[in-house]
Amino acid sequence: MATLQEQLLTPANAPHLIADTKALVQGELDSKGITAAPLKGAYKAVTAFAPGYYEEAITAMLPGIVHQLEPFWVDFKASGGAAFGDYLSKRGGEVSESLLAVTDDMAANSGRATVVKAYHLVRGGAGKNIEAALPALGALVQKYAA
Repeated sequence: MATLQEQLLTPANAPHLIADTKALVQGELDSKGITAAPLKGAYKAVTAFAPGYYEEAITAMLPGIVHQLEPFWVDFKASGGAAFGDYLSKRGGEVSESLLAVTDDMAANSGRATVVKAYHLVRGGAGKNIEAALPALGALVQKYAA
């Protein structure tokens, strides 16, 4: 069986996966109320920081995210589940911390002070935001891995 990385991160999938990931993030932000002002502010800072940086960041994160999702995907496939998003949601805390390891590492190794500052402002509440997005993330993964 092909790995999740082999299925998702192909040259043919990459532009579509990046566009769908950006749409997922935008949809999650749009669904948040006033309490998400810090998150929306951080997003605005990152997207305004430098043209193309946001897409570069997503492109750089995807291999790590896919790597972190691989053991969950393998278990999901072995369990015969129907919806990967439901599977991820049932393991919300574990999955979100696994995914945050990718962004934590990027922040620790970034030379972009503005981006790092924005990240640290929202890091504390990031887990709950990721958990809320897991159904959509699972559906996105399943779209490209099916």
